[in-house]
Amino acid sequence: MTKPTRELAAVVLAAGKGTRMKSALHKVLHPVAGRPMLDHLLASLDQLSPGKTVLVVGHGRDQIEAAAGHRAAIAVQEPQHGTGHAVQQARHALAEFDGDVLILYGDVPFVRSETLEAMLGRLNDDDAPAVVVLGFRPEDAGHYGRVIADESGRIAKMVEFKDATDEERACTLCNSGLMAVRSKDLFALLEKVGNDNAQGEYYLVDIVNVARDEGRESAVVVTDSPGEVTGINSRAELAAAEEQWQRLRRNEAMTDGVTLRAPETVFFSYDTVLGKDVTVEPNVVFGPGVKVHDNVRVKSFSHLEGCELHEGAQVGPFARLRPGAVLEKDAFVGNFVEVKKAVLGEGAKASHLTYLGDAEVGAGANIGAGTITCNYDGYFKHKTTIGAGAFIGSNSALIAPVTIGADAIVAAGSAVSRDVAPGELRMVRAEQLVKPGWADRFHDVMKARKAEKSR
Repeated sequence: MTKPTRELAAVVLAAGKGTRMKSALHKVLHPVAGRPMLDHLLASLDQLSPGKTVLVVGHGRDQIEAAAGHRAAIAVQEPQHGTGHAVQQARHALAEFDGDVLILYGDVPFVRSETLEAMLGRLNDDDAPAVVVLGFRPEDAGHYGRVIADESGRIAKMVEFKDATDEERACTLCNSGLMAVRSKDLFALLEKVGNDNAQGEYYLVDIVNVARDEGRESAVVVTDSPGEVTGINSRAELAAAEEQWQRLRRNEAMTDGVTLRAPETVFFSYDTVLGKDVTVEPNVVFGPGVKVHDNVRVKSFSHLEGCELHEGAQVGPFARLRPGAVLEKDAFVGNFVEVKKAVLGEGAKASHLTYLGDAEVGAGANIGAGTITCNYDGYFKHKTTIGAGAFIGSNSALIAPVTIGADAIVAAGSAVSRDVAPGELRMVRAEQLVKPGWADRFHDVMKARKAEKSR
């Protein structure tokens, strides 16, 4: 197969109303693995370095324009008369373009860049097919459009399910909707597509039939991974797509040297990075922006987002690491500890029941149970700095901005609002008042009153 060398453009169709989602959010902006499905598709496309990308929009145009930013030109389909009509709306944006065009769908987010390259390679083979269609063979062909092709992949006919005969419906090769076409052919073929069909719409697939009627052959490339052309049109399909993505990512992680104790209970984000010999216990969620180095252990029921765990670090169980959290080598965050925008130095520990926000904790420091950094005054965030080897006693409140020096000790139950010098002990407690026998006398009086009241 010829390696594509021509300039490339892409037309991404995203004009549908997505009514089955029943959502104010545009269908293609619903996330899978923490990333809008449209962004999944554009990331695969970016690996091919297209010269131009055109998003065809209709309903929810403002949302898509805001999400796409400068990554794509916008074409509007209004009213909407089918996929062929949708692609025609990109004509103005591609008026000066002379190269190959990929036609993709914003709600088909998982297509691989290797598959797109294969389509372009087939388009540029010596026999120069007019159109290359991406086909697939699902377990249940259902109501998909069919690709009628011979063993060599030459297409005899494309037909939508509603318009297919019983014989054609028996064919198991289905049309994903994705195509590769030369720009000089695309709009010329579209001009000849009619709408004499069950839906009264202009079908994109009919460009194959138009080319055939002109004596030109088209070809199908069949993906060996039908899941990559999964379309998402409802909340149930969105959940199924999430499950599909997570299953593949879990297998990839284990293949790369990660131990997952109960893989089906671990959820990754699209950009999760995991080193070797990482162990992840059951019921752990990785949000976006997590990087985990080698030999890290993440214990059960922990939630991580926007954080970095260096070699040998341990997290959880029941820990929450929020954006900006960094655990240096061998640092430890235990159960019911929350860390936000804070760095724990090498070997530092916060074992349980602690909040560390906007803080820097030195190497080897120990943070006692119930400690909190009071980082917010109602208007601004302030930083707490804890020196290497410092010991913070249980149930302490460190009122930022404040610095605790190296090897200092903060006594349990202290509310520290001024800096503590290195090596110093800081105890901030009210003087204890002792009244011998007071409790005994109190109990005697109260018991007598209770007995009197019950008579």
